[in-house]
Amino acid sequence: MPPPSLPRPPIRPALPPACPRQIAAVVLNHPSSDLSPASTRSLSASLLAVAPALPTPVVDSVLKLLWHHAPRALLFFYSLLHLPARAHAVASSTLDLALDLSARLRRPRELTHSILALYPRHRLAFNPRTFPILFERLAVTLPLFNSLLDALAKSRHAGKAASLVRALEQRFPPDVVTYNTLADGWCRVKDTSRALDVLRQMVESGITPTKTTYNIVLKGFFRAGQLQHAWNFFLQMKKRGSKDDSCKPDVVSYTTMVHGLGVAGQVEKARKMFDEMSKEGCAPSVATYNALIQVICKKGNVEDAVVVFDEMLVKGYMPNVVTYTVLIRGLCHAGKIDRAMTMLGRMKNEGCEPLVQTYNVLIRYSFEEGEMEKGLDLFERMSKGEECLPNQDTYNIIISAMFMRKRAEDMALAARMVEEMVERGYLPRKFMFNRVLNGLMLTGNQELSRKLLRMQEKYRRLRREIRV
Repeated sequence: MPPPSLPRPPIRPALPPACPRQIAAVVLNHPSSDLSPASTRSLSASLLAVAPALPTPVVDSVLKLLWHHAPRALLFFYSLLHLPARAHAVASSTLDLALDLSARLRRPRELTHSILALYPRHRLAFNPRTFPILFERLAVTLPLFNSLLDALAKSRHAGKAASLVRALEQRFPPDVVTYNTLADGWCRVKDTSRALDVLRQMVESGITPTKTTYNIVLKGFFRAGQLQHAWNFFLQMKKRGSKDDSCKPDVVSYTTMVHGLGVAGQVEKARKMFDEMSKEGCAPSVATYNALIQVICKKGNVEDAVVVFDEMLVKGYMPNVVTYTVLIRGLCHAGKIDRAMTMLGRMKNEGCEPLVQTYNVLIRYSFEEGEMEKGLDLFERMSKGEECLPNQDTYNIIISAMFMRKRAEDMALAARMVEEMVERGYLPRKFMFNRVLNGLMLTGNQELSRKLLRMQEKYRRLRREIRV
């Protein structure tokens, strides 16, 4: 008996390319101009109805058209962040325009901080225009300057952040937040020696390091793979903490130790650290339990992780989406897909909404176990928007899975996945696109091959590379 055909996912008809003036009109006619979540989500839905994708040139043109309507322009900007599969359209030029617009409002501080935070979140570098906008449009204060440093540090530009502090030291004398931000920046690029230099400079300038400072450096040692340094630093924190409470390890310190030791393969040591913290009068948090469950799933036995999860419940802790997702991943990795699905149901019954990453884990492992229908059923629930929408990783997982059997209907489904992901605003990798195109040609599907070839001509990044 032949295996059942895979279901064809629904493909919505393509909409014409977005016109900046048409988009601007939608924004101006929106019933509200406030920046509340309800208003931005409502505008997002309206935009999605008229434009399948909003590339950066279109977005920037709309912002310029709305330049004299700053509240409306910023409403449009924030609504972009709620669009499914449109994060790729957020570019440095767009953020610069939003910064400039926020500076024109009466109370720009909060908006400016939130826009600056988007640079590292979207892994975007500052443009040459960013700094003039901040220093010319805004009366930059130390908190705002620290926000700028934080964005640089999280974007892995610790050197630039340090240079900026040196250049503007007279205008913005560094405070504890400044030093902590610089230390974090160096730790993110695994340069712990410079982070320790910042710590010394901090003490020499008369500023007392805080627990946050010590926790930043402690995490930096683990990031750099310097386990012995991390262990010695933690022992120094405990020793000094007996006399100075600002040095005494807190729940963040212990959570960092549990995670760092466990990731390094020292699960027993991580467990002992977890047990020690309660004896030291430091109660674990949900994040601490998450760290322990994660490392046991990765380096130990998933059944031990389930025991920790049950212990967590008995002690009155409320698991969050991270707890469930790491445990579901652990169960899947151990080949216990059915129990992972049960955990998903339990998660939803407890009112904890799964993330797209939760579904991606279940879909990927379902395919790896050969349960194609189960994986596609999960994807269909996502596509309907019942809980969360698929992202680029979801599509890549499904397309890759279609090459396990290499049947004609599997290649057709892979092609439809490519069409749908492009329609949702994701551009597939060239390798993946060409692999699907080759598969269609080898299975004789000329109709879908022509569709993908037309798509290839439209998007120049999808270089033609056909193997016969």
